[in-house]
Amino acid sequence: MANPVLVIMAAGMGSRYGGLKQIDPIGPNGQILLDYSIYDAHRAGFDRVVFIIRPELHEAFEDAIGKKARRFMQVDYAYQTLDNLPDGLTAPEGREKPLGTAHAVWCAKELTAGCPIAVINADDFYGADAFRKMYDYLSAAQDDDKFRYCMVGYQVENTLTENGTVSRGVCTADENGLLAHIIERTAIHRDADGIIRYDADGDAPAGEIAPGTPVSLNLWGFTPSFLPSLDDGLREFFAGKLPNNPMKAEYYLPFAVDALIKDGKATAKVLTTDSRWYGVTYREDKPTICAAVAAMTKNGDYPADCKKRGCLWIFLLNLLPCATSC
Repeated sequence: MANPVLVIMAAGMGSRYGGLKQIDPIGPNGQILLDYSIYDAHRAGFDRVVFIIRPELHEAFEDAIGKKARRFMQVDYAYQTLDNLPDGLTAPEGREKPLGTAHAVWCAKELTAGCPIAVINADDFYGADAFRKMYDYLSAAQDDDKFRYCMVGYQVENTLTENGTVSRGVCTADENGLLAHIIERTAIHRDADGIIRYDADGDAPAGEIAPGTPVSLNLWGFTPSFLPSLDDGLREFFAGKLPNNPMKAEYYLPFAVDALIKDGKATAKVLTTDSRWYGVTYREDKPTICAAVAAMTKNGDYPADCKKRGCLWIFLLNLLPCATSC
């Protein structure tokens, strides 16, 4: 079986944060979020990464991330563009917004053919435990009468920000730990009374989410069957939801997985973690994640004796002693 490939979705514009947040330093020595994700993923066993980006971001990503990652991982780029679609599909005229996370991952179809893949966001801090569990699952997963996928589920209370609302795939698991249902909630927050709520969204009414409920942060694991299945999913999206909102409707990964589960074609094992998620959904989130990473570094979870950004990865390989290479 081919070794699992790490697929990183980094084509988003970061509109709420205001800037290219994936390349914004958050570590005590200038490390960026992707330094930590790739460090943790490589320790878990991943040796190849595919960045999904917009073509105009290629130079910035290669300078900030790609050059260093190539020291110990195979690096490839896939490009999410509005004209990169299955044959016969055309994006609505005047559309500028990307078509969603499921389309983004589909854009890596040719680069990852025949390989199991783990999919993550570029602007989230997932933690080492999540990558270990994901790699172990994908290394053994085999489709049988169904596609056998997985996801890492975080407790909803461990994924909130004090600076606004967040979008999460809210999950329900069955007695076997398999995902029974997932629904995207786009305005989750904790109210002053401590209750976690989500706002109404279109025809869907507002509601509450119980503490401990697993949510998806787009850390998915797929066998090689998944990306080819998205051809049909994209066609259904273009025929169904997109015409109702041609400038803004998006095809999300949770929608794609949920549809396969409902059709009886797939299962998704929910791999649980008690780890806390960190991210920079809003500019005001940055001090929180900086403090958290500093604490984890002090605790020994990440190397601290380097002075230049990128030494986290050099340390990983033990290519050179930090005292002389930094």
